[in-house]
Amino acid sequence: MSAEETLILVKPDGVARGLTGEILRRVEAKGYRITDLRMLTASRELLAEHYEEHEGKPFFEPLLEFMSSGPVVAVRAEGNRVIEGFRSLAGATDPTAAAPGTIRGDLGRDWGVAVQQNLVHGSDSTLSAERELGLWFA
Repeated sequence: MSAEETLILVKPDGVARGLTGEILRRVEAKGYRITDLRMLTASRELLAEHYEEHEGKPFFEPLLEFMSSGPVVAVRAEGNRVIEGFRSLAGATDPTAAAPGTIRGDLGRDWGVAVQQNLVHGSDSTLSAERELGLWFA
């Protein structure tokens, strides 16, 4: 079986808190391979395209504001079932509900802000991964 690829983002809260290394360590410890990596402050245009399925929802603008508030680390990772595996490693979207042992469960918490700051993003399907990798690693 050929290796699958996914996009992982260390969001601005993870970068600001100095958690990038710990997050990448966990990805590698799980056995996934990092094949490309870049740090950037994402433009509104990139973020609007990345989150296009949420356009028109009440959290769309606050989400774009949060995601453009500081540097993001974009990671191309590969491995067998890496999409499913990373999403399990990341934990539940809500850090308060995320299980211990996951990135969000161990390192995240609710900060009481308008948009959930939950440290990481991972593609949710092979189609999303292909589209998102094309955006972030064009």
